[in-house]
Amino acid sequence: MLSSSFAHRMAVTSLFPNDRVEMSEPVKIGFLAPLSGPVSSWGLPGLNGCRLWEDWLNRAGGILIGGRRYPVRIIPFDCEYDPQRAVEGARHLVHTEQVKLLMMLGGDTLAPLRGFLTENKVLTSTLLPSDLSPDTRYLIAPSEVHPIYNVTGVDWLARTHPGETRVALCSQKDALGLPSIATYRAAFQAANLTVVKDVQYSPDTTDVAAIVQPMLDAKPDVLCWCTSHTPMVHAMTEYAYEQGFTGRILSCTLDNYQRLIARTSVEFMDGAVFQFPDFDDPKLARKAFFFNRPSTFFKEYNARYPGSWSAVSWEYVAILDIWHAAVEKVSSVHPVSVLATMKQMEAVTHAFGPARWWGESFFGINNALIGDWPVVTLQKGRARIVEFGSIPDWLDKHEALLRDQMEKVGQLWQQRIETGARLSGLRARDVTD
Repeated sequence: MLSSSFAHRMAVTSLFPNDRVEMSEPVKIGFLAPLSGPVSSWGLPGLNGCRLWEDWLNRAGGILIGGRRYPVRIIPFDCEYDPQRAVEGARHLVHTEQVKLLMMLGGDTLAPLRGFLTENKVLTSTLLPSDLSPDTRYLIAPSEVHPIYNVTGVDWLARTHPGETRVALCSQKDALGLPSIATYRAAFQAANLTVVKDVQYSPDTTDVAAIVQPMLDAKPDVLCWCTSHTPMVHAMTEYAYEQGFTGRILSCTLDNYQRLIARTSVEFMDGAVFQFPDFDDPKLARKAFFFNRPSTFFKEYNARYPGSWSAVSWEYVAILDIWHAAVEKVSSVHPVSVLATMKQMEAVTHAFGPARWWGESFFGINNALIGDWPVVTLQKGRARIVEFGSIPDWLDKHEALLRDQMEKVGQLWQQRIETGARLSGLRARDVTD
């Protein structure tokens, strides 16, 4: 089992002299993501987190391979979320830098690289599991299984607040929004909650009133933003506040929730449900996962990179930790060997505990990790985990329901390949303050 945490191994190795490090031959990891431009918020905080992980690991002595220790070096390439730049970056990182792992955001920037990555057997990670298909054998989604984890928030809400039965939901029509709205539909159906309004909007729209007012007119108990982009989540939430909505907000993400509280109120935002915790949460201190002491990482990250914390600050790092554990297990950085080691383990420890490989019925290949995922609510102005919901348990009961909803919006892998519908959902947004 790949269950030992990086922090634990770091603590053990730090007890010994670091002069065993072989400094002549670093192990290189490629970071191919948008680091500038309108989509940089999906890449730059992730690089920040990886830099912190890199420093921690190298201070502990480096990575252990065949009885020798090697330093790790993160090699970034700013693709600016441009497919052609991504092609240039991948060729540079693979052929010139000879990276042993390539981390990507995914979406449009991965689409033109599918053949290149497979032909060169490049172990590549994505944050968008919808990138997975049977012809991407070396592509994995080990950190985030968007949007499947959103079922845990709906399940918790239905069990703990049975009086909130009327839901209005919306999401943009793109590769993030379509699978998200399908997942929420399935989750609401499984929980016997009534959808009173269902809105799909163009990713380019900025007319918040046209989206939210019909939802409010349906008199819901819950407004669900699905996986709308952060600027739209903020704009829609503020509109609902201004119109006097007194119910609950449900959203996949709630990045920079402090700003939302400042622009609405603590009372209005209290009880909002989403899926991404702050890492100083007391309940994470009791979880055996990649940092072992996540509050230390959270504190050091915010000290070094103030104001930039987001979900991606830790998601790329979670991938690094799984890769690191497999490398030390197999004593090799060869991509095929490392991937085989990951896949042959009975269980892998991801960010929130034990997980298993899954995905064939949705993506045509079992290259996504599923396990527990936190349900987070705002409590007196702070994000706090209320429980860890089991994605596998939910799928055991309702996978057919989810598959049916995904099929209705054309998001099964066969449908996406047939139609060529590989929209990223990560285009620039311009929602005015």
